[in-house]
Amino acid sequence: MFTRRSLPYWVTLLIILAAAGWLLSIGREPICKCGYVKLWHGQTMSSENSQHLTDWYTPSHIIHGLLFYAALWLVARRISFGWRLAIATLVEASWEVIENSDAIIQRYREVTISLDYYGDSVINSVSDILAMVLGFFLASRLPVWVSVALAVGFEILTTWLIRDGLTLNVLMLFWPLDAVRDWQAALVR
Repeated sequence: MFTRRSLPYWVTLLIILAAAGWLLSIGREPICKCGYVKLWHGQTMSSENSQHLTDWYTPSHIIHGLLFYAALWLVARRISFGWRLAIATLVEASWEVIENSDAIIQRYREVTISLDYYGDSVINSVSDILAMVLGFFLASRLPVWVSVALAVGFEILTTWLIRDGLTLNVLMLFWPLDAVRDWQAALVR
């Protein structure tokens, strides 16, 4: 059960549990305030967005896993898969904690069309971390070209369907453009 070889996987699990514990301790809702948990919630302009297990932002977390695998393969190839997964999980869990801080939530509300965004539920954050783990695992098994196609495909799909995705999310968080915000807002009018 607990061996030296399994240690990084236990560390990965502890990182996920620690992130969930931290999010609960800062007042994040455990589940949607609606009182139930759905496997999929497809409405982005809804108080239930980022409150259930999966949503239109889940693909961006899978992309995180693909990217983290590639980055860690480039710079830490000699470290075991398990420890690279633990590092990637630490980065993803850290982002979930930062993303759900009052400062970042307020930033999203100021510079994006997400005026009703009040942070993720804890179950959604844990699911996002697990989506990254899935992406990391897929990247370790798939040919590089398939991983690249998957990432590009997810970005095209979410940009087309919800006018958002990983690239636009990062852009609008760090360098908001009125033209992008207006284009995104046209979807909800």
